[in-house]
Amino acid sequence: MTDVQYSVYILRCADDTYYTGIAADVKRRVSEHEDSPRGAKYLKGRGPLTLVYSSVIGDRSAASRIEYRIKRLSRSRKQALIDGRSSLPELVPDQGSVAG
Repeated sequence: MTDVQYSVYILRCADDTYYTGIAADVKRRVSEHEDSPRGAKYLKGRGPLTLVYSSVIGDRSAASRIEYRIKRLSRSRKQALIDGRSSLPELVPDQGSVAG
């Protein structure tokens, strides 16, 4: 078993939409989205991308659950998270332990 720590992140696209994902290395993953065929299809042609939020969650399973819940938030609630007006535990209840 590995101790890889996964993070959830939110990117703002040039068309002012948000993309939420998870990664063990957020910086590398954002670079893949921008410069690699391994990037998400949704992001093709939507650059430049800006990392607007990132939080270390823990294991991949927990990060995937948090990602799913963030994707279901309204744009205004995502914006509150990004701006720091709301915290992840406030917006994503019953998430378990969040490191960060």
